[in-house]
Amino acid sequence: MLIPRERIGSFCETLRLAGKKIVFTNGCFDIIHAGHVRYLEKAASFGDFLVLGLNSDASVRRLKGETRPVNPEYDRAEVAGALRSVGCVVIFEEDTAEELIRVVRPDVYVKGGDYTISTLPEARIVAGYGGHTEIVGLVEGRSTTNIISKIKKEAKL
Repeated sequence: MLIPRERIGSFCETLRLAGKKIVFTNGCFDIIHAGHVRYLEKAASFGDFLVLGLNSDASVRRLKGETRPVNPEYDRAEVAGALRSVGCVVIFEEDTAEELIRVVRPDVYVKGGDYTISTLPEARIVAGYGGHTEIVGLVEGRSTTNIISKIKKEAKL
């Protein structure tokens, strides 16, 4: 389920009033693979409802380069939102999820093992209102970059 950015705050407040523990994670999720699925399932296990912040197309281009994303934001949102672990998806334009974190105010913020709590500005925001951050290990050998590289290599054969 895709929630518009301007409605995500009130949506999360309704969840909180219903006693739900909100978990938040974010990323590009360009080509969904097993690593993403396992990561999102683990993230969802930290609470009752997982909100997935999805980088917009413009944000992905700034972060990953002009050839990305492979899939447009609404397609990425539809695919990610269809996963049973994901409660809802919200698209954001910024390069980090700091502003979105301030709106969602999750109980738990989750990021992959390529980050540390000390390098995540979002973690400081979450800690500031009493939430906490969890770091989840990555699935070895599973990445969108690896998939794209393999496709390029195969295409040259």
